[in-house]
Amino acid sequence: MLPRAMLSLLTLLCVFRASASVLDEEDDYDLMYVNLENEIEGPVLGTEETASCDCQREHTEWDKLFIMLENSQMKENMMLQALDEILKVDLQTLRAELTQLTAHLTGTLAGAVEKATSQMVSQVEQELVRKGDHGEEARLQESEQDKVLQQVLVLSRNVSSRLGQLESAWLRSSEVEAQETAFQHQKSSPSRGENLILNSLWKELQQTRAELKASQKWAAQHLLPAGCETAILFPMRSKKIFGSVHPAAGMTLHSFTACIWIKVTEALDKTVVFSYGTKFNPYEIQLYLSWDSAVLLVGGEQHKLAAKNVVVPGKWLHLCGAWSSEKGSASLWVKGELAGSALGFAAAHTIPAGGILQLGQEKNGCCVGGGFDEALAFSGKLTGFNLWDRVLSAQEIAAQSGEDACSSRGNVVGWGVTEVLPSGGAQYIS
Repeated sequence: MLPRAMLSLLTLLCVFRASASVLDEEDDYDLMYVNLENEIEGPVLGTEETASCDCQREHTEWDKLFIMLENSQMKENMMLQALDEILKVDLQTLRAELTQLTAHLTGTLAGAVEKATSQMVSQVEQELVRKGDHGEEARLQESEQDKVLQQVLVLSRNVSSRLGQLESAWLRSSEVEAQETAFQHQKSSPSRGENLILNSLWKELQQTRAELKASQKWAAQHLLPAGCETAILFPMRSKKIFGSVHPAAGMTLHSFTACIWIKVTEALDKTVVFSYGTKFNPYEIQLYLSWDSAVLLVGGEQHKLAAKNVVVPGKWLHLCGAWSSEKGSASLWVKGELAGSALGFAAAHTIPAGGILQLGQEKNGCCVGGGFDEALAFSGKLTGFNLWDRVLSAQEIAAQSGEDACSSRGNVVGWGVTEVLPSGGAQYIS
């Protein structure tokens, strides 16, 4: 018999071997036999016994529980690994599909944007071409109309001149006939029928003369004023389009009279006809339009004189503004007639030299940071701009708007003598 300690050790080794075999996931559990005789020299107590250990035994409840736990953990790991692989594949597939969809949408969107942009550009180009054609057609039509009106005006003047000569001859013949009849009382006078014919012809002559004067006046409203050979055209309202005036004499003024012919296309709240200002005061002198009114300004915004309901777009208008610092008197004239006057208007003020005189704009920033303003620009035609260093009489001002409108010349600025330099799109026309 083996000692009890040896048997306990042998049993412990068998259990350890069985546990190790379970952890190694082996289905076949081996039995371990130990030959104690090979381990112990000689028999014990004079007897030979071969001790054996049967390690094939059923697992306990705890062993089965441990095995189940290990199997479930392994299956869970396998399932997680398989799910991870599936997710990776799905994500790669989804990424490829999204990339393909993005490329397709990008191409479609780019095509749509390009198509829409092309359509918009085409429409804008067509509109610009249409407006350009209309603008060119309007300019050609206006040029043709001006030529026709010019011919009508010349023809009417010729006819008027011939009628004047005929009228003078008629009057001379009437005077001679009256003298002859005074000395020859015995001769027979013209019959009643002849007198009626002569009176009828005289009335027709007077009526024709009146119609010719009316046609001349109408043609002058659409062409240039009588006696004016050139004008400056401001084709549109722009801060780059203006006329610079360079007086030969100095501009130090204690009084002045400024006259000008204008045909405005459209008048806004403030449409500048001409302006003079220095770097200290850009509002020394201004003549501007405000809707249907004409406004004269001297010395600053606080000194304004207005004439209402005088501006008609598309028709020639003659304006004169006069001022004297002695009593601060100011007057505004429209078509040779007084339209407004004031006293105490910038009295004792002196308009200094060294400023800027311009047509169709104001240099509202002769000072630092200023410049032209498109909203203030003049559009239309102007001619006959003259400036005197004194106040003209009513007769002199009325003569400015007569039949020979551009014959007078100012001693500070004289139209046709003083240099007026158009800038931007402004140009001389005749």
